[in-house]
Amino acid sequence: MGAIEDVYADLEADVSEEEFREAVEQKVEQMGGLADEETAAMLIAHELSENEVNAIADIEPGMDEVKFLAKVTSIGELRTFERDGDDEDGRVINVEAADETGQVRLSFWDEQARSIDDGELQAGDVLRVKGRPKDGYSGLEVSVDKAEPDEDAEIEVDLDGRTDVDSLSMGQSDVNVRGIVLDTESVRTFDRDDGSEGRVANLTLGDESGRIRVTLWDDRADRAEELEAGTPVEVVDGYVRERDGSLELHVGDRGAVEAIDDEIDFSPETDPIGGVELDQTVDIGGVVRSADPKRTFDRDDGSEGQVRNVRIQDDTGDIRVALWGEKADIDLGPGDEVFVADAEIQDGWQDDLEASAGWGSAVVVLEDGSGAGAASNGDSGGASSESSTGLDTFADDRGTDDGSEPAGVGSDDSDGTGGEQIEVTGTVVQTGDPVIVDDGEETISVETDEHVQLGQQVTVRGQRRADRVDAEELF
Repeated sequence: MGAIEDVYADLEADVSEEEFREAVEQKVEQMGGLADEETAAMLIAHELSENEVNAIADIEPGMDEVKFLAKVTSIGELRTFERDGDDEDGRVINVEAADETGQVRLSFWDEQARSIDDGELQAGDVLRVKGRPKDGYSGLEVSVDKAEPDEDAEIEVDLDGRTDVDSLSMGQSDVNVRGIVLDTESVRTFDRDDGSEGRVANLTLGDESGRIRVTLWDDRADRAEELEAGTPVEVVDGYVRERDGSLELHVGDRGAVEAIDDEIDFSPETDPIGGVELDQTVDIGGVVRSADPKRTFDRDDGSEGQVRNVRIQDDTGDIRVALWGEKADIDLGPGDEVFVADAEIQDGWQDDLEASAGWGSAVVVLEDGSGAGAASNGDSGGASSESSTGLDTFADDRGTDDGSEPAGVGSDDSDGTGGEQIEVTGTVVQTGDPVIVDDGEETISVETDEHVQLGQQVTVRGQRRADRVDAEELF
């Protein structure tokens, strides 16, 4: 075997040996005898290989040319258009293709488009593609120069195009994702450059692999107010964009968010509260120890804002969480278990750290203390397994595995007296009805007509019935 044959045998490129030989001869002639056939063959092999990418996820719009393998998942309709100064109409057809790392739109032109429209390409075919990538209207696109079927290659991709949250990547389009609605926000309006009014709303979607923020535009924005937290949905024909370093799934005119009957698993992992630091953005979760009443305030622009503080505890510590805007209206009380995503850690009252949950955060009240929907093992999309604690490790002294009350908690007596006489000393962490007292081990709801102040040390005596104490004395 000669030098050219040896180099060609190691070459992984969609070029015939005859074409390769011709390129080598041209390179030798071009270099005027400065390179022999072996050197020229190696130079040509390098030129042919430098545009190869390992996967669709490696393709970037700024690349001059790329070569890659992809499986056809769907084929669009043939469209015609007028070219300037040309009597003949142009033709284009868009093909959606994917590999295990992501999706991409392939644009075929003129004769190639005509051949595809005639049925020469089918969903499920694997193509070896050479083309020029760009950032298209709905994400990453590749204008195809050459595409040939590769019958020996195998790519494990479902033809329905459905993916999970953790597999989404920048630039994907025509994305189908199923998940459970974790949190929703109201529709907001804005003025476009052309003077028209735009509409946008957000919701947070979670599945067994993670969670993602979904942005709904214009006519699709209303879905955020129509859907309730806990609803299983499918996002159809979404596209992936990046905002502040995080991926978002966008839904425009072509897309939809549809309620489905499927059971969706979502069980987040959280950052330990005891390890959070100033200026971090974290996912935290735990049991609500106390919940202050909602407060309103006047902003500098004259509008009215609202905030509500709750204190959340896990097995590593506790922290005050400020719920801003609509999140202050969420029905939360002592004993509830909650997951707060993308909370910003700030300086709080008396130099204590505080978690701020405003626009861009998600607040999820969990069912049965385990997760949203049918909970199983999952990932928050942000916390690592080494530094996170699952929701099943939350500190919760409300019951034991056999259904009996834990030590120190009285249940209804069999003699009909209605409860156990107790005395407890602790700190008032919520005023109002009921008063919440924290004795350092648990939070206790106290029914009393006495006036107390937040932070006051009190002693309560009375009958404990299930999760509350009817105070006979409070001093």
